[in-house]
Amino acid sequence: MEQRFEDIAEYLHSATDFIRWGASRFAEADLHYGHGTDNPLDEAVALVLHALHLPHGCPDRLLDARLTSPEKADIYRLLARRVDERVPAAYLTGEAWFAGLKFKTDERALVPRSPIAELIEARFEPWVTADDVSAVLDLCTGGGCIAIACAHAFGEAHIDAVDLSADALALARENIELHGVENQLELHEGDLFAPLPERRYDIIVSNPPYVDADDMAALPNEFRHEPELGLAAGADGLDIARRILAEAAGWLTENGILVVEVGNSAVALAAMFPDVEFTWLDFERGGEGVFLLSRAELETHAAAFRGAA
Repeated sequence: MEQRFEDIAEYLHSATDFIRWGASRFAEADLHYGHGTDNPLDEAVALVLHALHLPHGCPDRLLDARLTSPEKADIYRLLARRVDERVPAAYLTGEAWFAGLKFKTDERALVPRSPIAELIEARFEPWVTADDVSAVLDLCTGGGCIAIACAHAFGEAHIDAVDLSADALALARENIELHGVENQLELHEGDLFAPLPERRYDIIVSNPPYVDADDMAALPNEFRHEPELGLAAGADGLDIARRILAEAAGWLTENGILVVEVGNSAVALAAMFPDVEFTWLDFERGGEGVFLLSRAELETHAAAFRGAA
């Protein structure tokens, strides 16, 4: 940060002052977003409120109150790290929100941000009958946000969650304890379906690595704080998705569904399987590149999926 704390502290007196100043510095520094916010103002709001231990939506009169010198210093340190180190705000605060729930977040796993949250909040209806869901599988669970949100959405269902990273699963365990779903959710360390017991699922959901080689090479610095294992998926971004498609049918119930996020690799996926009518889902809050297939559809195209894997 070019401006030292000593140079600005006498001119900035309130949270509103620091939010304005921080947003200006973020825009000036040409930061990149996409870890919970998409603009400098919201990013500054998140960091200032966190430093002051204030909730989002607090009254404006609190934001306009005068700050103590230690409070100013705490805010400045957060804003400066965001600029100087390009650390995503969620890692600076150690928390992120997903499907209306707060999660512990750090560099052991990706920052939660999948549009799949909307599907979970809607209990995957109309694609399933929510009250009939008894088992859900989350592949590539990371910090556990999808699995834990599913546990809340389907209170009577068993949830299995799998990840290859022991570090990510350690974070997921902390989040499971935070949300009190230890008796409902089981973690498995390993490669996709390999560590699972024999079981059929009504829903298999996954936000796997899907960034292709070109996009990995061009990632902004903010994304380089996240584990590469959770992002990179080969030349076309589909190394993991292809394997999920090849195996998922054997793990689904008769009326089960598969939901997978492939982001910008959606174009490559559609081109690879031109005869497959993927259902590409729309989201009110933004996001794209999430497809849905039924077990019957997976079985229809089983040969093509196995051949590509």
